Amino acid sequence: MSSQYAATYNTELMTTEETEQPQSIYGTLMQHSQGLPNSRALACMISSLYKGQGAMPSRLGLSRADFKGLLQLHFTGCRLPADPRTELEQQDRAIEADDLKRLFLTHRRDNEQEREWIADILIAGCMASDHLWQDLGLWQRADLTALIQYNFPSLAARNDRDMKWKKFFYKQLCISEGIYICRAPSCEVCTDYDNCFGSEE
Repeated sequence: MSSQYAATYNTELMTTEETEQPQSIYGTLMQHSQGLPNSRALACMISSLYKGQGAMPSRLGLSRADFKGLLQLHFTGCRLPADPRTELEQQDRAIEADDLKRLFLTHRRDNEQEREWIADILIAGCMASDHLWQDLGLWQRADLTALIQYNFPSLAARNDRDMKWKKFFYKQLCISEGIYICRAPSCEVCTDYDNCFGSEE
């Protein structure tokens, strides 16, 4: 990794002819929910994806097989419309994505496959440019915080100042590389305080 960081769920897909209205997708998902800790957040993100909200690529950035596996785990028996959009064009940031993947998996709560899926979803969100909870298609920042606390508890615990999540993740990458660009003696007196800790609502 270079100093670039310093600069910054039998589930089937329905055919197009069977497509239901996007507004009903959250309700449909929750009717099939297995009540797992990540289910509600995932239902929010998938619903937003079908509504064209947020900034996520098709299948929340997962492969077709992984997305089907995630749906089967959380919303068993639910049938969704065909993929709502093609992959969003993004810059080639593979090295950055790999570093984020290592960061998340280092702090995952267990070795269940679901943890890797959630990491990949978060990484896809990090490739966009708004607040992470908005890019993911979540409905409030608290949902993102709960998602990270459950899946990557030791990483979440490091954010004891409630820094904005994207900035916090990239700060962790900088620290891991020994890159310290902030010259303020403390966050409280830094002129960029609101940029790091201000409201995301």
